[in-house]
Amino acid sequence: MNKKATFGGGCFWGIEDVFYKMPGVIHTAVGYMGGTKENPTYKDVCSDESGHAEVVEVTYDSKKITYQALLNAFWQNHNPTTLNQQGPDFGSQYRSIIFFYDDEQKADAENSRAKLNASGKWGDPIVTLILPATTFWVAEEYHQKYFTKRGIIPTCHV
Repeated sequence: MNKKATFGGGCFWGIEDVFYKMPGVIHTAVGYMGGTKENPTYKDVCSDESGHAEVVEVTYDSKKITYQALLNAFWQNHNPTTLNQQGPDFGSQYRSIIFFYDDEQKADAENSRAKLNASGKWGDPIVTLILPATTFWVAEEYHQKYFTKRGIIPTCHV
């Protein structure tokens, strides 16, 4: 059964690269979610005024990969303790965020965040937001599979 999951972990190029290589992931697309502007562009989002986060929308086969496996990949590939920042990237568009599509995803995301916080792995509190999914706006084509298209080794995630 195909399902969707949406994650924001800083620059969407790096986090997309992680997800689309996972067995059971059918499709990924980078884009924008969580803001107020309709049909935002990269320029709008980078202005830090549209309210959107850079995200990756993951379509996955729930018979081949679990939502928990996607959550684990999310937590392992960015720093969830830095507010509105990942590495050298600053602004609310780079916030750590999970958008859920149903109550089960919400509970799983909240439980995984609580366990990771309790583990003390990061040393600082996790600031990742967990919110209901809103409209996903697909980013411009040149952002899709950015690193793969350019033959670049991803450098913008943990």
